[in-house]
Amino acid sequence: MKTLVQALMPHLLVAPILLPMLTAAVMLLLGEGKRLAKLVLGMLSALLGLGAAVALLAWVEEYGVVAYLPGNWPVPFGIALAVDRLSAEMLVLTWFLGACALSFASVRWHRAGVHFHPLVQLQLMGLSGAFLTADVFNLFVFFELLLAASYGLLLHGSGRPRVRAGVPYVAINIAASSLFLIGASMIYGITGTLNMAELSARLSEGAVANRHLIDAGAAILAVAFLAKAAAWPLNFWLVPAYASATPPVAALFAVLTKVGIYALVRLWTLMFAGGPLAGFGADGLFAFGLATSVLAALGMLASHRLAEQAAWGVVVSAGTLLAALGFGEEAVLGGAVFYLVSSTLASSVFFLLVDLIERWRTGATVVDEAPFLSATLEAQEVNLDDEEEPLVALPFPATTALLALAFVACALLISGLPPLATFIGKLGMLSAALEVREETRSIPTRAWLFAGGLLGSGLLVLLALTRTGIRTFWAEMQREPPRVRAAEGFPVVALLAACGALTLAAAPTMELARATARSLYDRRGYTGAVLGAQVRMPPPAPEAAR
Repeated sequence: MKTLVQALMPHLLVAPILLPMLTAAVMLLLGEGKRLAKLVLGMLSALLGLGAAVALLAWVEEYGVVAYLPGNWPVPFGIALAVDRLSAEMLVLTWFLGACALSFASVRWHRAGVHFHPLVQLQLMGLSGAFLTADVFNLFVFFELLLAASYGLLLHGSGRPRVRAGVPYVAINIAASSLFLIGASMIYGITGTLNMAELSARLSEGAVANRHLIDAGAAILAVAFLAKAAAWPLNFWLVPAYASATPPVAALFAVLTKVGIYALVRLWTLMFAGGPLAGFGADGLFAFGLATSVLAALGMLASHRLAEQAAWGVVVSAGTLLAALGFGEEAVLGGAVFYLVSSTLASSVFFLLVDLIERWRTGATVVDEAPFLSATLEAQEVNLDDEEEPLVALPFPATTALLALAFVACALLISGLPPLATFIGKLGMLSAALEVREETRSIPTRAWLFAGGLLGSGLLVLLALTRTGIRTFWAEMQREPPRVRAAEGFPVVALLAACGALTLAAAPTMELARATARSLYDRRGYTGAVLGAQVRMPPPAPEAAR
């Protein structure tokens, strides 16, 4: 396998982009009636993309950052792709979620509208391109591609609620894209480049001309990314949209807000981690992150619909990640990378679980008579309650018990409680933030604010989900057991198993997350690989026959 990957490198970098693009083209040629063929093609594409992402992660872990020039033009004139630890981890996460969403949708949701499978492939293409590109303008292009696909996926299944939620979703993203273009054009006008590595090199110089214009352009970019990351007060569009989307679409959308987080992490560590612009915007990111996480937790507490609570959970994780990035320390960012993966998996599985629970609650038949009341039972010696009724435990069907256990796991993951993976990520962030600083011999005030925000939002989320769990599983127990098909249960089990694997392998995975943070703050590996990417020379022409 290593020999095969070595033979495919560096061309393997373009596989997560070309594979879904070609798959979507074939699906469109098949027509709308070939849903089974599209499903098979989509699952095959998802599995191949996941394999390519895993291979890239293993390669980067062993050999470091890899850059690729698709058009064979040198930097900064041509398009450049680059994969490092962070982008490879995001690729693995994206394609894993895509495979799980397709499996869940295969039972019934992929038949709820037209062009579902091509749109999923285009969504995966846009996400992969956003994580692989090394150029700000191409980041904008892939942003627009994934957003265009998300518009169609949000409306998949039709209905007035989806259309009503889609209007602000489209409007805010178009506005954010306009700001993206304005900010990128301002930075290009000052620096003369949009290549991320070259931007890092130029902004790290001793003197930066027109710094106020660069600050303005970066601030406009930040507003665009904060809107896409669902940061307060620009997150009013997310909860209605995600709660209205079909469950497999919402499960895939769990990674969309992380694209905005990824863009902020990538550009801020390259442009503002060192040099004369070091620390630009950190206080704002920290403040907006804390406000987002706390207010989103309050929103979850105020919500009574499971789908809305799942959507608020996405916002809570986004706010936590923004606050960690704004904290501005490598060790805190290491815990945030671990938390990013685990919280995204938790939000995705929660959306799938919501569909199973709601279907069970609304579609089950209520049993009028308790099955345990019989003459045989009444003749036995049993304990009686105050009303002289026998105290006998109600039978709890196995499927219902598994559904309840899955809900408990999701509640622990989203609230960040022990012993699951999100708690380990929060613990990594808090332990790094609350260390005594050698220069001051004290813990900074922002560390206490950070700890209070994380713990307070986690407590509010726990209260909200505990109330929902009691109302869902302990009230009105006379229901038929839920009916879950294998294709629906498998992605739920797979996502929870991935969270369990992160928990059991906490030491190596946390070390990988910390190595990712170190590579982000040490920009030399990324900039050296991109700026040093070599143009591939064509093979020599054979000598003319004499």
